[in-house]
Amino acid sequence: MIVAGSDGCGCTDIKGYLPCEQCGDLRNKEDRGIKLPRQLGRGPSSFIPVEEILQEGTERAQRQLFIEAFVSAGRVDNVTMVMGLHPEYLASFWKTQYLLLHLDGPLPYPKRHYIAIMAAARHQCSYLVGFHVAEFLKVGGNPGWLQGLHCAPQKLRNLNEINKILAHRPWLITKEHIEALLKTGENSWSLAELIQALVLLTHYHSLASFVFGCGINLETDQEGGHAFQPPSPRSCDSSPASEDGVSGSSGKDAMQEVEVLMARMKLLQECQLEEEGVTQEEMETRFELEKTESLLVAPSVDIAEHTLPPNVLCFVEEPEFGYKDFTRKGEQAPPTFRAQDYTWEDHGYSLINRLYPDMGQLLDEKFQVVYNLTYNTIAMHSGVDTTTLRRAIWNYVHCVFGIRYDDYDYGEVNQLLERSLKVYIKTVACYPEKATKRMYTHFWRHFKHSEKVHVNLLLLEARMQAALLYALRAITRYMT
Repeated sequence: MIVAGSDGCGCTDIKGYLPCEQCGDLRNKEDRGIKLPRQLGRGPSSFIPVEEILQEGTERAQRQLFIEAFVSAGRVDNVTMVMGLHPEYLASFWKTQYLLLHLDGPLPYPKRHYIAIMAAARHQCSYLVGFHVAEFLKVGGNPGWLQGLHCAPQKLRNLNEINKILAHRPWLITKEHIEALLKTGENSWSLAELIQALVLLTHYHSLASFVFGCGINLETDQEGGHAFQPPSPRSCDSSPASEDGVSGSSGKDAMQEVEVLMARMKLLQECQLEEEGVTQEEMETRFELEKTESLLVAPSVDIAEHTLPPNVLCFVEEPEFGYKDFTRKGEQAPPTFRAQDYTWEDHGYSLINRLYPDMGQLLDEKFQVVYNLTYNTIAMHSGVDTTTLRRAIWNYVHCVFGIRYDDYDYGEVNQLLERSLKVYIKTVACYPEKATKRMYTHFWRHFKHSEKVHVNLLLLEARMQAALLYALRAITRYMT
């Protein structure tokens, strides 16, 4: 932590590391061979140049949101800075998260933050784990619980199974999982408590996707936010051209990709106006084809497994349990979730609002804001209707989680989403801890960073809604 010198000299020093000296600055101390920690990463994101975040983040609505964040929390954190590229969404996100963590609800405040820790740990998200460990202590949480999940109350430990399944394979949730948590006993959950817990879990699983998908850096005061290594030349290079490879002939290819996408979007819109309609059988066939093809969408190189840091590993049981493709050849596939049989609008929304007042309304607003969010631009083009593209991204996320819309032509997904974008979407949605900067830079190479952040917001909310639908359907089945 950086604090001002106490002797009036105005210099800065490292608390607990060196005494402040009137006559010596930091450079002189380094010259004497004393190591000083340096901030890891420059700016809020290791994927997005800080200049672009600040340049695009100058509109009045965003400045006002940042001021509110500073007044409320004493800082503008890195997630807020990056989300702030889309102020309308950020405002909706904040309202939902504020209700979840700070307003009246069935769960005590320390338990809310502990559930957030459990959720983030499933995806090895040190950023969110560290943030909520600090918040847990601020609201009076028992420090002993932070030694690991085994030290938490049994009631919270009982949530581990549904946390694990929701994070990685939500289609496996059944009414029996719900019944096990609600059954009468000393450590039983009430239905209202469980609803709040499920929203917390899905919120933080999905937020972990955003953190990894946008390369969010640790805050400077978080453990691991500083290091004693000098910055490497590569880590300081934030030039998009150096990473994206959009100069020279590659730049021409990237521009051509934009034009191809524009042409395909226009053609699809025209076809929708002219076509009589595709049969239900053909629609189903196209979904199954897309679902099967999604099995082949994986990073082109093996990504080294992360070593879980002890402060995250202690909150995870069965760390080897992860996403498994919804259906594989030779395996018994779970039935496809037909969205029309259990919709957010007709079923999920009302169930949450009944058991957790106001939350259903805020979630619905957040889903609607991100789904409809558009600036009518694509890369260097303006005046573009992006509806088909946004819908394709949303429905592809639901597809990899086994959810099918009867009235959607999944042929559009293949038309609009290039393979590198599919790889990125599936990685960030299903195993975000494996996302890399290379994946981020290799899709939509001529698009603005704010447009790539928009993709991540769609991923966050589509993933959250998919997991919630599975969980809420299980609760409905339990209740009936």
